Amino acid sequence: MGSASLFSSVYVWSDVWQHAGWDSIIYIAALSAVNPSLYEAATMDGASRWQKIRFIDIPMLMPTMITLLILRIGGLLGVGFEKVYLMQNNLNLSHSEVISTYVYKIGMLSSQYSFSSAINLFNTIINFILLIMVNQISKKYSENSLW
Repeated sequence: MGSASLFSSVYVWSDVWQHAGWDSIIYIAALSAVNPSLYEAATMDGASRWQKIRFIDIPMLMPTMITLLILRIGGLLGVGFEKVYLMQNNLNLSHSEVISTYVYKIGMLSSQYSFSSAINLFNTIINFILLIMVNQISKKYSENSLW
């Protein structure tokens, strides 16, 4: 936490650790919905384990993958104020400033409410545009989308 250059690595790997459990539960639940006769038919046809993963598991997981991608893109620019703010200190401040902590410092600590509102509105609009774009790309290429 004292090295500014390592802040992004610590943040990313802690985020991976934070979401790995829940995401694995979702993927295991999606895999449990796969019809076992598909695996039996693939075994009878002589498919290897990797072929079963490629031709059965991945296509069956694709709707779940698309939904999780859209949900993750929806929160892409909202990096997580609480986690970053709690990890910040004077030693890593140069590398740990994100939009949400900047908005907090400008709005609450400097009392520039209109400027911080404008920054946050811009952030929200860009995030919404990204969400719509990923949803449209998903609908076009995989016929899966949120609406």
